[in-house]
Amino acid sequence: MKIVLRADVTGIGKRGDIVDVADGHARNYLVPAGKAIVATDGVTGQAAAMRRSRDVRDAKDREGAEAIAQRLVPMVITIPARAGREGRLFGSVTPSDVVEAVRSQAGLEIDRHKFLDHEPLKTLGTHEIGVRLHQEVEFRLTVEVVAG
Repeated sequence: MKIVLRADVTGIGKRGDIVDVADGHARNYLVPAGKAIVATDGVTGQAAAMRRSRDVRDAKDREGAEAIAQRLVPMVITIPARAGREGRLFGSVTPSDVVEAVRSQAGLEIDRHKFLDHEPLKTLGTHEIGVRLHQEVEFRLTVEVVAG
């Protein structure tokens, strides 16, 4: 059955795409959930408008992510933490701590869920954290944990 997606659906497509799916999947899940509509002649024109708006929004989001990445890549974010003599922290530096440090030192907002495989930092020193702000914009954020 040909359908037009009204929302991004993992494994099937993005909003505005015209895709062919199993009849049962469309009838029992996608259409009742409001994630798709059956593709007719009138709906396909609407799908083209959805794709255009999605492309414009995606380009704008990518530009914003690239601007943030260009500001953060050369910076070293410093986070003070209490530590013992051997450089091990009492506790850890969490993604929320990194977000707060970026907010205060760079004046930028980053969602902590954008960090890639970030485990809490447990030692003093310089660490690099992968950040993916957009599907096409990924960079390494340098964080220095200092005794404080």
